[in-house]
Amino acid sequence: MPNEDPLDPTRMRDQPALRTSTGTEWIVIGLVLAGISIAVLLFQDHATSDVVAGAVLSLFVAMVVVRFTVHPRRPRVVTLAVLLALIPIVTIAELLALIVL
Repeated sequence: MPNEDPLDPTRMRDQPALRTSTGTEWIVIGLVLAGISIAVLLFQDHATSDVVAGAVLSLFVAMVVVRFTVHPRRPRVVTLAVLLALIPIVTIAELLALIVL
């Protein structure tokens, strides 16, 4: 049985973006994604869109807070990844809800 390399870049949890990132890249991507999401939501003519735009803004603010308060690299980057993923999920859920209603 061959000795497994503890850092296999083909495994999801061993990707360099999750091991070596400081989190600044995630903030930049989050800013762009949040900006687009908020712009799309504010052009909707529905009261819940404003609330969801506020939720998206809150997710981005949470990303900034995590970036500067969580010190271990891996937990910080994983938390940033989850918060970043929630931005389009919340936005798309709102847009789908508006289509259905």
